Amino acid sequence: MSTPAIPFGRALQFWLKLGFISFGGPAGQIAIMHRELVERHRWISEKRFLHALNYCMVLPGPEAQQLATYIGWLMHGTWGGIVAGALFVLPSLFILIALSWIYLSFGTVPVVAGLLAGIKPAVTAIVLFAAWRIGLRTLKSPALVVIAVASFTAIFLARLPFPLIVAAAALAGAAGGKWAPRQFALGGQHDLPAQDSVALIDDHTPTPPHAVFSWRRFSTYLAIGLGLWISAMGLLLALDSKAHSLADMGWFFTKAALLTFGGAYAVLPYVYQGAVDTFQWLTPQQMIDGLALGETTPGPLIMVVAFVGFVGGWTKAVLGPDLLFAGAVLAAAVVTFFTFLPSFLFILIGGPVVESTHGQLKFTAPLTAITAAVVGVIVNLGVFFAWKVWWPHASDAMPLGGGFDAFSAILTAVAAIALMRNIAGIIPVILACGLAGVLKALLGL
Repeated sequence: MSTPAIPFGRALQFWLKLGFISFGGPAGQIAIMHRELVERHRWISEKRFLHALNYCMVLPGPEAQQLATYIGWLMHGTWGGIVAGALFVLPSLFILIALSWIYLSFGTVPVVAGLLAGIKPAVTAIVLFAAWRIGLRTLKSPALVVIAVASFTAIFLARLPFPLIVAAAALAGAAGGKWAPRQFALGGQHDLPAQDSVALIDDHTPTPPHAVFSWRRFSTYLAIGLGLWISAMGLLLALDSKAHSLADMGWFFTKAALLTFGGAYAVLPYVYQGAVDTFQWLTPQQMIDGLALGETTPGPLIMVVAFVGFVGGWTKAVLGPDLLFAGAVLAAAVVTFFTFLPSFLFILIGGPVVESTHGQLKFTAPLTAITAAVVGVIVNLGVFFAWKVWWPHASDAMPLGGGFDAFSAILTAVAAIALMRNIAGIIPVILACGLAGVLKALLGL
């Protein structure tokens, strides 16, 4: 039996629509795809959908975008995966470029400043909420709790780099999987409704030929991917021959793409360390503002890198002082390309390999430990944001100096309660907090 044909035009329309409605972070985006693909269109069965989701969960990178890429690839081969994954990202890129320009050009206008001032406490609450949600799902054993606490201590007190924390957690997981397997044996549970009716790609539909592993296909796609990376990096080095800012962005965000186990919140501390501390593409306050803008747009949250690239390209004048906007747009496109290229390659060349290892503890235990470490890293990110939002004028020399912003602290607490008690979703919380900030600015409080 061959794989049922799903019209490419219909799939294209769906992927384009998804790019504009994929709000709510990974959980919301996965839920939208489940509702549309499994329940409404019946293009793929429940088990095949979960199989794809489990596959994407063991890869670094944004799992929702990879899930779209995977299903598009399963239905229509290489071009199906590329189209699905690209359309998941491109609407967000264009929207963030527009918002970034507005931010740099009009960010000091009272209404805009008030809007951002209201959204930033919401972002702080969202980050803490993410740590809480991931912690509830992940920290199921004492060993994992210890890893999470050690991770928070390492990055908060010792200021160790994120890659080192990930590597240490992976080693701990590998050892734990061997010597204490019950401490690291977490099942891949996903709170999705059951679905039993027949789908076009059903439980017993054979794997299409393009999804079966072969060394020839593996080597071909690997060569193409490496060729694209090397060509793009060479072009950037030639274009930006003096400062190498664009090439630095390409190399840095390639590394970031390979470290995003646990989603965007996990890699944000690494992006912060590089973009703010090392390369100084933007300020700490701009980083928080960028995350606030990223939370309000569709697409994966890791698309905040487009804001980082835009501001960095503008700040560093990568195309010269007379082409600030063009340089910023180019930088945003560069970081997006290098961030998502590995995600496409993971699906197109690594899918059958990773799929064959699914469910084997020696492979899943290190990833489970990394996810536990991610909880500590995200808590650190939430604490850092709370510090910057509640004490906006503080510094390392005077960490609690400059005055306490009670309005932001109260707004953070209210937003966190609304999220944790399921009173409101992420988008309503952001909108409500943004409105509160605008009202505060208009009233001059």
